[in-house]
Amino acid sequence: MPTKLETVEHQTLKNLASELRLKVVEMSHFGKSAHLGSCLSTIEIMTVLYFDILELDPRKPNDETRDVFIMSKGHAAMSLYATLAKRGYFPERNLQRYNLEGEILTEHPPAFGVPGVEAATGSLGHGLPIAVGQALGKKIKQQNNKVYCLISDGEANEGSIWESAMFASAQNLSNLIVFMDYNKWQATGRSCEILNTTPHAPKWHSFGWNVEEVDGHDIDQLIKAAKKPGEGPKIVIAETIKGKGFSFMEDDNNWHYKIPTELDLQMAKKELGL
Repeated sequence: MPTKLETVEHQTLKNLASELRLKVVEMSHFGKSAHLGSCLSTIEIMTVLYFDILELDPRKPNDETRDVFIMSKGHAAMSLYATLAKRGYFPERNLQRYNLEGEILTEHPPAFGVPGVEAATGSLGHGLPIAVGQALGKKIKQQNNKVYCLISDGEANEGSIWESAMFASAQNLSNLIVFMDYNKWQATGRSCEILNTTPHAPKWHSFGWNVEEVDGHDIDQLIKAAKKPGEGPKIVIAETIKGKGFSFMEDDNNWHYKIPTELDLQMAKKELGL
């Protein structure tokens, strides 16, 4: 049976988050891959999910009773791969093959081949419908496991997000928990300037969801929000900073596509005290 890890001290989770931050910078540098800023904003969310909340067994990635995580914002694949490796789904040395020709760790999560990756995502707005279907299936089967999904605030532009939100509420999917990485940026500018979907909380509440608003880089707030009981689907709106963790990247949308140089990598290590 899948289980959660033993209780992990919050300081340990913070240390894990720092390790994952550096790992994705290294992956972006050596794999010459973009979307680094979008990965760094998700790190605490991914750390909390895989090292405190999700009930699963990396040795049995297809166990029917596991909790399921869907990375809807597939452009943050590096953060997912780094987390899966750290959690034991595959050796961390495999990350060195990220984004190389012929390898399975691609810029967006693939449909098959990577243990722990539940679905091919990256076309924005598609991951939440998958998660809703998974949650409904588990409810029909009377399974107790849950489905978690990470979306971006930019995905709130997509109609499929709101169709999914409406359906999940109508089906009273209490086994569905969504995190929104609210870093306030899209590829070409501020989310509110491209298509303003704020304020987020009242909209989701009006669709019948339980809504929690937290600091997306605060371990304690994320854990409490995810575990707070309630009927129906839940969304945790996690206010984050794109490029979080490195002063020269934070809230700078150039890092949506910019690839870190060797100097950037050394600066990142220095800021982490490594």
